[in-house]
Amino acid sequence: MTFTPTQQDLEQALSKFRGLDVDTQLAFLWFVYTKMGQSITPAAPGAAQTEIADGLYNQVQALSFEEQLQAQRDFLQSNDTQLCREYGSLSDNTKLLFWYRLAQGMDAKTIVPMPENYEFSQEGKALLGQLENMDFEQQITFLRQSVEPTGAAPQSGSGL
Repeated sequence: MTFTPTQQDLEQALSKFRGLDVDTQLAFLWFVYTKMGQSITPAAPGAAQTEIADGLYNQVQALSFEEQLQAQRDFLQSNDTQLCREYGSLSDNTKLLFWYRLAQGMDAKTIVPMPENYEFSQEGKALLGQLENMDFEQQITFLRQSVEPTGAAPQSGSGL
């Protein structure tokens, strides 16, 4: 008998993700893209706005490693910063592409890399295992719904 995750399993996984501290969420996204990046990106071919994701990526890449890490935390915590408003205006698929670009940058060491001695939490490992047991469509749905609420809303009159 094979296990087929249900909508309830998906909601439970999303709740677990949102319950992780921000640094564990960042590590989780990195591990997801490291383990499954080739199969999940781009999330929906043609649906992501590559130029926009690359433009935001280039802005983040130009920052110091410390500022890059803070920007990523800001995105997930929906802090009200200029970069976070730009990120918040992206479509869900473009956000996924952006996170994929960040993971690639981390591997290339142009984006602040994971600390070499980083220990992924048991909660993060369990959630990653849960995601790996989902089918492709559920994985994409999970990732879209994970990033959908992130970022800050554009401010009226700000141009963003």
